[in-house]
Amino acid sequence: MLTSIRGLITAALTIAALASTPACADETDPPGAFTVSGSVALVSDYRFRGLSRSSGDLAIQGGVTVSHARGFYAGAWSSTLDFEVAGPLAESVYGSQELDLFGGWSGPIGGGLTADVGLLYYAYPSGRAGKAEFFEPYASVSTTLGPVTGKVGLNYAWKQEALNFNGGPKDDSLYLYGELATGIPGTPVSLSARLGYTDGALSPRFATGQTARYDGGFDWNLGATVVVGRNLSVSGHYVGVEGRRIDGYSNDALVGTLRLSF
Repeated sequence: MLTSIRGLITAALTIAALASTPACADETDPPGAFTVSGSVALVSDYRFRGLSRSSGDLAIQGGVTVSHARGFYAGAWSSTLDFEVAGPLAESVYGSQELDLFGGWSGPIGGGLTADVGLLYYAYPSGRAGKAEFFEPYASVSTTLGPVTGKVGLNYAWKQEALNFNGGPKDDSLYLYGELATGIPGTPVSLSARLGYTDGALSPRFATGQTARYDGGFDWNLGATVVVGRNLSVSGHYVGVEGRRIDGYSNDALVGTLRLSF
């Protein structure tokens, strides 16, 4: 396992270094219609809406987004997975990799507001049993209030086979969230806070066995990010979630991230 993680780290950093190398172009050239951005990251724990998808251990993550000047974008994001704590069934269904494909549009809509709408597809290429893939549309609105950026949004996954966890009718999932972020003037430090609420098949209270029904539950995180180089940042977030406490899965945790962007 340790050898595997070392190999993933080396590969991720190599890809990032190559991707962040500037192309041979005249700095005076006007910007093109398309831009490419992305990042690779090492996280101490992959938390998805408060619940761990790496059993409390390290995960390697990375993604690339292609954006058009008119606001349209498409991309992919991936993370290593480890569902050892959740049990052998989860390990066989989800495997060791998550691959998210997405596309949408983001831009100003007036009144100082910026909208972001799109569609996510969660895929698990190394899964060996059952149906894990599902679609999830999303929408959010953000604005700046003085030094603070605020954002509210929702993700909604309609009834799909992958969300049929209790043996009954296939169910849907609704995720609502709000975020606040601000920078500390004169420093490379920014602060953030997030509160989310999941109702339906992906409820943390159902996932942790606190309830046999799809009763909704909250998740939250508070954190700080420090920019330590042109493309490098380090962050730490305290993450919590409602539900039964399970070490390496739903316990409160401090999650650290080392990210290289390009």
